[in-house]
Amino acid sequence: MDIAQETVGTEETLDPADWAAVQALSHQVIDDAVDYLSDIRDRPAWREMPAEVREAFAAPLPRSPVPLAAVYDEVSRTVMSYPMGNIHPRFWAWYMGSSNFTGALGDFLAAIQGSNLGGGNHAAGLMDSQVVNWCKQMLGFPASASGTLVSGGSMANMIGLTVARNAKAGIDVREHGVAAIEKPLRFYGSDQIHSCHRKAMEALGLGNRALRRISTDADLRIDIPALRAAIVEDREAGFKPACVIGNAGTVNTGAIDDLRALAKLAHEEGLWFHVDGCIGALIAIAPDNAHRVAGIEWADSVALDPHKWLHAPFEVGCALVRDAVAHRRTFAVTPEYLESTPRGLASGEWLHDYGLQTSRGFRALKVWMALKEHGVDKFGRLIDQNIAQASYLAGLIEAEPLMELATSPTINIVCFRYQPGVTGEALKVLNTEIMLRLQEQGIAVLSDTTVHGEHWLRVAIANHRTRREDLDLLVGEAVRLGREIAAEGSLRK
Repeated sequence: MDIAQETVGTEETLDPADWAAVQALSHQVIDDAVDYLSDIRDRPAWREMPAEVREAFAAPLPRSPVPLAAVYDEVSRTVMSYPMGNIHPRFWAWYMGSSNFTGALGDFLAAIQGSNLGGGNHAAGLMDSQVVNWCKQMLGFPASASGTLVSGGSMANMIGLTVARNAKAGIDVREHGVAAIEKPLRFYGSDQIHSCHRKAMEALGLGNRALRRISTDADLRIDIPALRAAIVEDREAGFKPACVIGNAGTVNTGAIDDLRALAKLAHEEGLWFHVDGCIGALIAIAPDNAHRVAGIEWADSVALDPHKWLHAPFEVGCALVRDAVAHRRTFAVTPEYLESTPRGLASGEWLHDYGLQTSRGFRALKVWMALKEHGVDKFGRLIDQNIAQASYLAGLIEAEPLMELATSPTINIVCFRYQPGVTGEALKVLNTEIMLRLQEQGIAVLSDTTVHGEHWLRVAIANHRTRREDLDLLVGEAVRLGREIAAEGSLRK
């Protein structure tokens, strides 16, 4: 026997030896998944992991095989039993969508098909481009604009701001680097801007100081006269104003900058106009509230998040850029091993030319399937529903003598606190304890933040499973816990 024949006998694969057994287990997984979602309301919104579950994640690297059924059993007992909770109808912390079963099937099928969305002539690549085109239509962007699907809002903003930097630098930044820029660039955003913009400035080599935070008005929207004054001041000081970042919904309160006024200002001043729409860009599809983001269609670039108000399973964000040439010029590289061919697999578009990733997951399918199943109009109605629920919650809080509202909600974010007549640190400690007990008792998951320099609890309703009865429960339980904590006396100062 020669060496080649000996090698054949030792070749292995990751495919199962018994496809029928795997098929049976897969049916069980699907059945369990349906049960998992259908009774989500009856489970705690969140619960702490016991010590033995935590210890399971400290197990050493497995060397020997374990039956797939045993692997799934361990996943069921650990990961599936102690989730973050964002699919629960009473999860309102931070800001994230609540997923959907069809999207989960899309993720499964995308993984089965296994395509790399770096580009090429295959169906998944065309679907990726189609979903980007649908996002353009939702926001009123021209068909000639470009875009790319990315991991989420932070990366979508990074894409838009990178194109802005390169377009306004006055030199070939890719060839010569930021050190060759003659005048230091200035980017502008409100003092409510998301932290990802600071990270972007740092990663782009401009530094945190290149991002000038502009004061906001009583409604926490960027102060337009203050922005104009800052631009004049920077020019006189030898800086080059390059980009203004508008908020289509701030992360703290959901405040929406005057996008039309910002677009006009940017045009007059020769600035790139970028909109961070990760909170509220998709309000553009909501029939009752679309007017709130009027002007977003005039932006040079927009960041949005289908894994928020399109409820796609994590993760999928989208960056749209009006100038497709500037977009591609910012990222495209063509090494000899990725050159196009007139026919065959390499004859398709190279999608990696529009972002930082050469290898890209098939994010489009989960979005595509859910939009096809439900239609975009239903997603728009769900956005209106969440905004109406926030208004309803604000009314409950105003009607409760022991509750205090930070500000009237603009869209779907409500900031409030329990107020029994204490102030300062004691008030913060009390409300933080209410928030933690709501979580620990599995009632609801909130976050907290600072508004106008004071501490507040924060409810972000971006959940298609939330009902008004859930908000009634929240207010009642928060008051109950507030009284309970106050009666304990441990938080008195």
